[in-house]
Order: sequence, then structure tokens, then C-alpha cells
Amino acid sequence: QVQLVESGGGLVQAGGSLRLSCAASGQTFSFYDMGWFRLAPGKELEFVARIRGSGGRVTYAESAKGRFTISGDIAKATVYLQMSSLKPEDTAVYYCATNLRENLRADSVDYWGQGTQVTVST
Repeated sequence: QVQLVESGGGLVQAGGSLRLSCAASGQTFSFYDMGWFRLAPGKELEFVARIRGSGGRVTYAESAKGRFTISGDIAKATVYLQMSSLKPEDTAVYYCATNLRENLRADSVDYWGQGTQVTVST
């Protein structure tokens, strides 16, 4: 079994920055993709970013490009999401997720984290 534990959420003013972390633990962990989704009130679950375990290829949602950076420490089985120039519309619960065998999509998640709240005030 794999556990994903997020940290780093909080309250920030618009234009500010936050760094989210997601640490995997449990069985010997090797992932294909690891990344982040978010769920805002009244909206559908949205893909944010993912990173490939082998090679480090990254993919971003349009809403994240230029403002968010995903990175990973494979040896520590930890993934980070550096968020800058935050906007009120970035307010959401951010979930870490992983797929152990194929591309990470909302319908192909093997494990989810518990979520961390990010609130951006005006």
C-alpha cells in the first residue's frame, strides 16, 4: 500500500507564492507519473501538473503554465508544486496523486493524497 501525504497549503494574498509537497511512503515506491489535481467549490476536479518518474518530463494545465512549477526528488519519492503569482481563482483543495504504470489522469489514479487547502485572498 502507498500513502501520499501533502503539506504546504495555507492562506496567501493574491500575487503571493506557496510551495506544496507530497511525500510517498509505504511499499517500495516507483511511479510512472506523479502530480497534482485541484477541486474548487462548485467546480469539477481539475488537472494541474504532473511529472514523469523516468526522465522527469513535466506537463501543465493551461491555467498553471508560467506560474506553477512541478519538480520531484525521486530518491525521496517526493514531488513539489511551486505556485507563484497566485490568483483568487487558484483557491481549491489540492490533491497529490500517482499512477504507477501509465499517464496520470483523473480517471487513472492509483493513489490519492488527503488534500491540502490553498486559499488566495484578494
